[in-house]
Amino acid sequence: MSALPSRGVLVTGSSRGVGAAVARAFAAAGDRVVVHHRGDASRDRAEDVLASLDGTGHARLAADLADPAAVERLAGEAHEALGRVDVLVNNAAMIVPPGSSGSRRGDHPLDATSYADWVEVWERTLATNLLGPANLTWCVARRMIDVAPAPGVAVGRIVNVGSRGAYRGEPDIPAYGAGKAGLHAFGQSMAQHLGPHGIAVTSLAPGFIATEMAGYALADPEAAEATRAQSPFRRVATPEEVAAAVLTLASPGAEWASGAVVDFNGASYLR
Repeated sequence: MSALPSRGVLVTGSSRGVGAAVARAFAAAGDRVVVHHRGDASRDRAEDVLASLDGTGHARLAADLADPAAVERLAGEAHEALGRVDVLVNNAAMIVPPGSSGSRRGDHPLDATSYADWVEVWERTLATNLLGPANLTWCVARRMIDVAPAPGVAVGRIVNVGSRGAYRGEPDIPAYGAGKAGLHAFGQSMAQHLGPHGIAVTSLAPGFIATEMAGYALADPEAAEATRAQSPFRRVATPEEVAAAVLTLASPGAEWASGAVVDFNGASYLR
């Protein structure tokens, strides 16, 4: 059996955690990957991920997804580096700490957060977690439509990494939950709009994952046990498990899953 043609893949937020695992999974499958990170603070981590990728033809690019101009540059530079972006994985997200109230992990409960901090957290969270993916999808999908794919390559795949928090609620970090809910809805809208162009759009809704972002939930034995107990498997997901699911949703044979939001939380939340 001949190998599938190499695809160009842009994975946002891939300097660590789930994004890094996703980048490695695509590279191991023979694809060429752009490792994206936000800025200078994450440059070294991104370089380490880049160096760890199997194969050749990969690149590292920096952009603040909250900046529409930077998003447009990122899409253009990724297209130039890869020749074509066949797969976009909207993975990057942040939990924004309030300026003067709440905890360092980004808690902003309504009754314990000043109005100024509340406004700042919502604006910054949605700018990165919802508007950034929406803008990048526009920039990348337009090129997917306009540039013919290589022979044997599916026209386009977009996978959004959402969250179970979009459904179960996030009382202490409501901006994060709302942004992920918006991302799910955006993905379904794009699945309908881009389907006629052969572009499939899906979303993944993980629960807790063993990454730095979820470190607070695993920081001490009591918190870790309570977090693991949310799933009947009594554990949290690994980044590699999430990456395998993303790879499957982006596969050439997954077109009929377009529009789906896939629960991926070890039965820790069932709709």
